[in-house]
Amino acid sequence: MTFATVMACLRVDHDNANLLGVVGDVARRFGARVVGVAARQALGHPVHLHPSGPLEPIEHDSRKFKDLAAEAESEFRAALGDIKRLEWREMLTAGPVHEHVAEQARSADLVVSGIDGDGGLSDRSGQARVGDLLMRLGRPVLAAPPHVSRLALNEALICWKDTREARRAVADALPALKASTRVTAIELVDADDLDRARRGLADLSDWLAVHQVAATSMAEVKDGAEAEQLAAIAKDLSADMVVAGAFGHSRLREWAFGGVTRDFLLRAGCCVLASH
Repeated sequence: MTFATVMACLRVDHDNANLLGVVGDVARRFGARVVGVAARQALGHPVHLHPSGPLEPIEHDSRKFKDLAAEAESEFRAALGDIKRLEWREMLTAGPVHEHVAEQARSADLVVSGIDGDGGLSDRSGQARVGDLLMRLGRPVLAAPPHVSRLALNEALICWKDTREARRAVADALPALKASTRVTAIELVDADDLDRARRGLADLSDWLAVHQVAATSMAEVKDGAEAEQLAAIAKDLSADMVVAGAFGHSRLREWAFGGVTRDFLLRAGCCVLASH
């Protein structure tokens, strides 16, 4: 198993240099083909239809998008010029962008997207947010914070829970885990659940070992907010990649009451490889 095709979700409203740095690291390490996708939802709702000179509003929006997409394509090809197999796709969509990206992702092993804002429930810019992508793609998503321009894979942190989402995330992340210098798996539990957690982590470590991944595992007692504790552990380890399942609860509950996805994964200081 490897990442043979990487899909890069580029924005057309700002610079993509750091994101393309991460994409380049992944593509070069795994010899992957890279598909660049730039999409935005057409601003066709009446509240967006402002006068725009001699052009009709929708036509003006289409021409503006084409100009911005052309700039993004130039940036994409310049940053990844040494990658042998590059493909570019752009679309001004009628519906939500994450639905379009989900269609395109059928040919990808890994989707790389920037973390923008808080990954909230909606995005007035008409472009996809990583939270929407995680819920819809059926592919692992490597989410990169705006300030991160590399994926060195020196230290990988697995945020483990014995859930469907976490099991899928670790399986999806195997190529990156194999390429990592060090891998640590950690589960935060209540004090009376430590024995159960240690048994589960031992099974996880054995499973990883079968797949040529040597991992250190530990169970720790929860101490306050789980998201804050995981963020502190990631910082102490100098993790450059976190692997985790996303949205174990309903997404609406995550935003109403908080959760690890909202409060840690989508605000992490390093790249996050997540699956749902």
